[in-house]
Amino acid sequence: MTRALTMNDVLFAGIALAAGLVAAFLLRMLLRWLGRHADRTQWRGDDVAVDALRMIAPWAALAGGAASAAAALPLTRTVQHNVNQVLTVLVIFAATLSVSRVVAGLVQSVTQARSGVAGSATIFMNITRILVLAIGFLVVLQTLGISIAPMLTALGVGGLAVALALQDTLANLFAGIHILASKTVQPGDYIRLSSGEEGYVEDINWRQTTVRELSNNLVVIPNGQLAKTNMTNFMRPEQELTILVQAGVSYDSDLEQVERVTKEVVTEVMTEITGALPEHEPAVRFHTFGDSRIGFTVILGVGEFSDQYRIKHEFIKRLHRRYREEGIRIPSPARTVALQQGSVVFPQQRGTEPEPGDMTAFRPV
Repeated sequence: MTRALTMNDVLFAGIALAAGLVAAFLLRMLLRWLGRHADRTQWRGDDVAVDALRMIAPWAALAGGAASAAAALPLTRTVQHNVNQVLTVLVIFAATLSVSRVVAGLVQSVTQARSGVAGSATIFMNITRILVLAIGFLVVLQTLGISIAPMLTALGVGGLAVALALQDTLANLFAGIHILASKTVQPGDYIRLSSGEEGYVEDINWRQTTVRELSNNLVVIPNGQLAKTNMTNFMRPEQELTILVQAGVSYDSDLEQVERVTKEVVTEVMTEITGALPEHEPAVRFHTFGDSRIGFTVILGVGEFSDQYRIKHEFIKRLHRRYREEGIRIPSPARTVALQQGSVVFPQQRGTEPEPGDMTAFRPV
């Protein structure tokens, strides 16, 4: 039997509950102050820890105050036990959420601090959160007196059936883990697939990889398809790369002058255009005796894949202007057409086949 409720019991219970509320408020203010100081540091781990404590500490104080208030009241053993279980579950739930935040935040902090690791990939963070929440759920069941052994057995048997039913989804999941673990693709890389899609990798989650094209459109690629396709990663093993620009001059040109002028233009572009590599050594390589010109390749250095378009644009404009100033002629393809008695005879080509946009000269015979 329980004793009768008195004013002292109510007073002590109210004081205990008020103390829990005040403690929760003070802890929240303290942690907010600690959070502002943690923002000033470069290490992100302290921000994660303070953010987690900001959730668990006030709830723990409230639960402690409520437990003390319940202990001060003349409750039956059954009611007291139920109240304690409810408060314990509440604390475990808050602690589970806090731990999941801490672990996921630390995983993100570590991956962002290390080069070559998927700093913005959500797949590792999501898997970490699911594991921590699952463990917390099992702890809650065990606290409530529910045996988890049959549940684990059922999950093991049911997991096999689910695995067979979700083959494609699981294939994408493990393909994403394999891609991140092998470090072949990371968020921020510029990739090109054999199917033609190309762009910057925005994110790799549990099912798909999101790629942002230069046109700012998003392409969603299943991880399983990405793991099986041929792919070029323009950011690995390093971000800097070289590009080749094809050009040609007429046979009556002074090749020494052509090489000197071209190298001067390359040096000018490398030092003045954003995204170029100032330390790049100018390189010009003659390689072909063509039908109407001597072909050569100009090698340019760029800091990042998308910079090549701006650098090519400026290089071609400046090279064309310098060639005109220096009297260096860039030959255009020509074609001879013979007209006999009003009929057109098959043309005799002189020079290379004109490309789209080229002006083709026709000379009657």
